[in-house]
Amino acid sequence: MLRVAVPNKGSLSETAAEMLSEAGYAGRRDPRALNVADPRNDVEFFYLRPRDIATYVGSGALDVGITGRDLLLDSGSSAVEIASLDFGASTFRFAGPSGRFGSLDDLAGHRVATSYPGLVGGFLAKAGVTVDLVSLDGAVESAVRLGVADAVADVVSTGSTLRAQGLEIFGPVILESSAVLISARDDLPGIATLHRRLQGVLVARQYVLMDYDLPLALIEAASAVTPGLESPTVSPLRDRDWVAVRVMVPRHDTNQVMDALYDLGARAILVSPIHAARI
Repeated sequence: MLRVAVPNKGSLSETAAEMLSEAGYAGRRDPRALNVADPRNDVEFFYLRPRDIATYVGSGALDVGITGRDLLLDSGSSAVEIASLDFGASTFRFAGPSGRFGSLDDLAGHRVATSYPGLVGGFLAKAGVTVDLVSLDGAVESAVRLGVADAVADVVSTGSTLRAQGLEIFGPVILESSAVLISARDDLPGIATLHRRLQGVLVARQYVLMDYDLPLALIEAASAVTPGLESPTVSPLRDRDWVAVRVMVPRHDTNQVMDALYDLGARAILVSPIHAARI
């Protein structure tokens, strides 16, 4: 069986489980279960702390895993990213007391608190900036106020948490992270199947099917509005001057595209969800 590591908790856990279920795999019914076999798909899932997944996969103990890009890079594991899974987005930045730091070079010789010493240390080393890294397990925003560090490096969304602690963001982006599929091997057939299924879930979430009827003379103009992934499917109707068109459209553009098609002359415009896909 293909051995797959799945986050057992945290921000990545729920969405990862939903994606695997939509991809046709069995999930765990008991939240305390540490592993679940899925013989129908020749897969066994292991539920682990997100921070440990890259280590297990990199060592070869497990074949493939879902974790954050930040956790992969921080681990120093030999596992590599196979694909982004388009959820769990986060941005890592430096922050310090207002007005104290203006650039990355200003950090030289100072203490920087972070929960990702491998990731941040590697970034600073590549930039040629030497600091004293202070490794903390979460809540690094308080490190400056409590005198443990001079600056912090952490996940930033709106920056409101940092501002509440009297900190401001400075310097370059350390990393744009998201959930990723990782492995130390790419030659196992089951990995290609898992990857293809998860990509199918992403396509099904990002696109809808749009059907509409259109005068044949307008097909070129309509194709410019709805080009599809490759090309629209065009079928003849009983009225030879009209055709039926089926095409995939980005979900977030649905209503704008329907309006544009209607203004062009299309009628009977229908939208259907995509439950599964292989592209």
